[in-house]
Amino acid sequence: MPAWLTGLLPVEGLKIILVLFLSFLVGFEREEHKADSPGTKQYTFGGVRAFPLIGLLGYTLALLSGSSLVLPAAGFAVIGAFLWLSYQHKLASSEPAGITTEMSGLTTYLVGVLVSRGEFWIATTIAVLSLLLLELKTALENLSRRVPGEEILTFAKFLFLTAVILPIVPNRTFGSFGFNPFKVWLIVVATSGISYGSYLLQKASRGSGSIFLSAVLGGGYSSTATTVILAKRAREAKSPHLFAGSILISSGTMYVRLLALLALFNRILAAELLWPFIVSALAALSFGWYWGHIRTSGEKHGRQGIVIKNPLEISAALLFALLFVILLAATHYVAARFGRGGLYGLAAITGTTDVDPFVLGMTQSGQPAGLAAHAVALAASSNNVMKGIYAFAFADRRTGTQALLLLTALAIVGLLVLFI
Repeated sequence: MPAWLTGLLPVEGLKIILVLFLSFLVGFEREEHKADSPGTKQYTFGGVRAFPLIGLLGYTLALLSGSSLVLPAAGFAVIGAFLWLSYQHKLASSEPAGITTEMSGLTTYLVGVLVSRGEFWIATTIAVLSLLLLELKTALENLSRRVPGEEILTFAKFLFLTAVILPIVPNRTFGSFGFNPFKVWLIVVATSGISYGSYLLQKASRGSGSIFLSAVLGGGYSSTATTVILAKRAREAKSPHLFAGSILISSGTMYVRLLALLALFNRILAAELLWPFIVSALAALSFGWYWGHIRTSGEKHGRQGIVIKNPLEISAALLFALLFVILLAATHYVAARFGRGGLYGLAAITGTTDVDPFVLGMTQSGQPAGLAAHAVALAASSNNVMKGIYAFAFADRRTGTQALLLLTALAIVGLLVLFI
């Protein structure tokens, strides 16, 4: 507590003022809640007098108990019993009946106890958060109706991957190729986090974004999946320039995503690839934008977005971890057995599938930065060519041909910039 305040009043006097102020805020909000529904006969507990009294009771019992918690705990039980009776009466007199006010009373009691113990910041934070939760009732209820249940389940999966599994994974190195379970799962979490963040942005922009925005956000978590979906949409849209340019934009975003992941786990390798990846990304984004705005006769330019399946699945995370470990071991074996040429061959092969496990495996491989950078760039270029083949297979002929040529050109640019 500031010294200039303690010079004006005794410390305990200032504590009482703080308890009264915080309790009054909660009670005032509850009083306002009652005033907003004057025509209803619903019973409501407490207001601007009851809540300060509850806070003062908590403060007093905590002060009298000293270092013991017996009196505050007994007071909490008594207040809880009275609030339970209030809630029972509310249920009997009106329906529907919420329990928010009663829980606010218990919270106010704990605020008084915390202030008495000198925990001013915690007490103030709890009171302010309680006030916000009470005041934002309508906004929070509307949000819960707008967010589908599957999105809440997806967020729970993300928390399971990060807050439940990651802390218990052993942080030790096993085997001759430096397998560390904690680093493996940390890489899974980082990749999933970037993918999930891009997915949420795409969901938030649905209905207001164009094909271009969907391509950028889709490339943030899977440029391959975005390419396939755009290619399939192109069959019906009859806009080859628009969709071919958007596919190129998606691959440009891939370079940004890879650079972010590399910076997280191997800054030396990220520094080696900084300018090659930035040049490749800018070239793809700018030329894709230009190409997508070329209009020819018969083309239709719509603003509808694309819908991509949520990338955050437990099975997908486990598969990614397995691929990462396999490719990490394969990288060590190929580099030791076949040298530089073998590593480049592995990069070209793995780039035709999912490029992320190989790229992130290179961050932990222990290979020289220059060699690792060339292998990563080769894998990214191989992945671009493969996406061009996907686009050629799934899109109409004009869109597929354009996308294949554009992505092949991007693959060449990515390699040329690195070697130059």
